This record gives sequence, C-alpha cells and structure tokens, in this order.
Amino acid sequence: MLTATDLQAWRDKLVKMRAAGVRSFTDQNGESVTYGSDREMAAAIASIDRELAALSGARKPHTVVFRTKGY
Repeated sequence: MLTATDLQAWRDKLVKMRAAGVRSFTDQNGESVTYGSDREMAAAIASIDRELAALSGARKPHTVVFRTKGY
C-alpha cells in the first residue's frame, strides 16, 4: 500500500508532467505509463487527491448553507 508521502510524490510528478505537456514515462521497474489526454491526467491527479484526503481523514462538507439578512 502506498503511503501519503508516496502519493504526494506521485501527485507532484504528475502535476509537473502535465504542466510540461508530457503524457508518458517509464518508471524504475521499466513499466511504461501513457495518459491518452490531459483529461486522463487530471482524473489521475483528482484520484490521488481523494486518496490523500481519505488517508488524512479530511472530509468535504456535504451541505453548505448560506444565510443572508433581508433588507
């Protein structure tokens, strides 16, 4: 299982690759990964963000209520 540190490092690498327009790479084990589009890379980054949030116990609010004073 990947640790939060591993996931953060992977996320940082993906963000840098995405910014540089790079969509494929070969890891240390010789395995190649190619993302078909920017949308795929964005989805991978979002997935890592969700995993990091789950590991940290962070929760997004399910409901946001705005209250304003009437005139």
